[in-house]
Amino acid sequence: MAGNDITTRDLDKVGSEDAAYLVSLIRSVPGFPKEGIIFRDFMPVLADPRGLDILLRALEAALPVPANSFDAVAGLESRGFLFGPSLAHHLGKGFIAIRKAGKLPPETIGESYDLEYGTASVEIETSAVKPGERVLIVDDLIATGGTAKAGADLIEKAGGAIAGFSFVMGLEGLDGLDKLGDVPTSTLISMPA
Repeated sequence: MAGNDITTRDLDKVGSEDAAYLVSLIRSVPGFPKEGIIFRDFMPVLADPRGLDILLRALEAALPVPANSFDAVAGLESRGFLFGPSLAHHLGKGFIAIRKAGKLPPETIGESYDLEYGTASVEIETSAVKPGERVLIVDDLIATGGTAKAGADLIEKAGGAIAGFSFVMGLEGLDGLDKLGDVPTSTLISMPA
């Protein structure tokens, strides 16, 4: 099933009618942030009560591992913060915020990663992850995989273990999932980069 060039993957687990409805809410903006790029805006999904319900049900239905095999949900800043806490609450788990560097006042640990033109860093509070805690990382998009990999490395540096990754969207051809190794992943929809 497709909407324009968007292909459903694990989203089909909520049924074709709901999957089609959710895809219909994703806005494609050509030429943003620069010419040649199609920005995929899923904010209309969050603004639509039915769309948000479908998204949360789909994330749960497509968990890459059983819910009893992880202890917490971590969200990558910033859009992982939009649905990560709701998913965590619904599953009876705590939520860990993986922030951009310099945004947390308590003592933190950080992890740097490469960007196309430089580097960036993510951080968590030193007490955010309990030793041995199993964590599912969620985010809106997997592209090159740099941020997701840095988030996973950070969780492990803090003494936790990565149970899996759950993404709303995946960009084809950028091999971001390959950076994550053999860790179980789910992606609700995919589209060309």
